[in-house]
Amino acid sequence: MKPAENAFYSGFITIVGLPNVGKSSLMNAMIGEKVAIVSNRPQTTRNRIMGVVTHEHDQMVFLDTPGIHQPRTRLGEYMMQSVHTAMDGMDCVLMIADASHITDRDLAIAADVVSRKVPKILALNKIDLIRPDAVLEATARFAEYAFDEIIPVSAKTGAGLEELNSNLRKYLPEGPKYFPDDMMTDQPERVLCAEIIREKALRHLRDEVPHGIGVEILGIEKIRDDLTEINATIYCERDAHKGIIIGKHGAMLQTIGTEARLDIERLLDTHINLKLWVKIRPDWRNNASDLKTLGYEDK
Repeated sequence: MKPAENAFYSGFITIVGLPNVGKSSLMNAMIGEKVAIVSNRPQTTRNRIMGVVTHEHDQMVFLDTPGIHQPRTRLGEYMMQSVHTAMDGMDCVLMIADASHITDRDLAIAADVVSRKVPKILALNKIDLIRPDAVLEATARFAEYAFDEIIPVSAKTGAGLEELNSNLRKYLPEGPKYFPDDMMTDQPERVLCAEIIREKALRHLRDEVPHGIGVEILGIEKIRDDLTEINATIYCERDAHKGIIIGKHGAMLQTIGTEARLDIERLLDTHINLKLWVKIRPDWRNNASDLKTLGYEDK
């Protein structure tokens, strides 16, 4: 129980787990707004993304991290470093696992998480995909790990989110309000726009293409009060991939652009003229200069 009625509580909560377990979807659901892109592709999240939930007496600052995997490129190494950095000095670690598919890799992450001297909560996501008895089986897989709480949830349906929210709040230390009430993320507009474009590309492109996609916002210019022009380049690593991204008669690029424009218009609350180009940047995921240009660099 909190010791003071009028005290304020706040804390930083790192979200970790394997790729595709629903970390970003869960954070978006907790915040009530889309601050992180989602797709069914592994390693959709490449940067540490902050999301803020503010209540009357407390504030939770979530740090969504890339899915934990064995890196094969400098980009992958950067992503894994961002995970380890995000777990240092946190007030709580929230591990997400796919309740429908628990693996030895999940258990290895659990072992690392519970070794940390902060509150540890495990959210078993995607319970909407399995029977109630299977939820119990998934919970039992983590019985030997000293989590402070294990909570079955579904980011898709909202099941269990109220319980998760309540449990996270009770572990917050007394502290300041770090961010204004209406702030939900620390990502600047150009980063959000680039991520939206990348999300649409991830959803529509073939399996071999998405990992080599990068998006650079070249400029955002207000043309008039109700119209903003955005120029962006989609980078890929191979000439064959460029053709796939553009598509026959430009159809794929048009689909990506149209869907991205609609989401960006909702984000910025204005009409958007989105201009997209596709360029080849060979092996950019292993090039330090390219990684920095596209926003992936050691902090």
